[in-house]
Amino acid sequence: MSSNGIIHVRIDERLIHGQVATMWTNTIKATRIMIVDDGVVKSEIEKTALKTAVPSGVKLSILTSQGAIKNILADKYIGQKVFLIVKNPRVLKELVDGGVTLPQINVGNMSTKKDSKQIKKSVSVTEEDLENFDYFVKKGIKLTAQMVPSEEEVPFQNLLKK
Repeated sequence: MSSNGIIHVRIDERLIHGQVATMWTNTIKATRIMIVDDGVVKSEIEKTALKTAVPSGVKLSILTSQGAIKNILADKYIGQKVFLIVKNPRVLKELVDGGVTLPQINVGNMSTKKDSKQIKKSVSVTEEDLENFDYFVKKGIKLTAQMVPSEEEVPFQNLLKK
């Protein structure tokens, strides 16, 4: 358990959806889901959709990168079990650069984009993504690839070397 309340970090472009809402939240026993995405903060439609997708009894925070850094460093989540979800690794790099300690990063779903290459069934990465993952490796943050909790955890670095 990390001292700042964050117990699980996941990169998943779909944010909260069936798998995350039920399986992950139950498996890790999260008490709060934290979405960090500057775009979602500005979108009432996305925020409403996320609020309806949160499992009952679980709190939801939707924050900008700067808002998340401020709240986490102010120890607002100590004693909670925070499940942090972002759409891409760049956001997590901003958090780490801002002084946030991440326990590890689980890469769930990154869809195919222009100039991306597929490295796992549900994961495609761009050059920028690779640079961000390399940054995490250098910082000593463990990276794993795991779609659902029942699936075996794969060291993400192994996928990057292919």
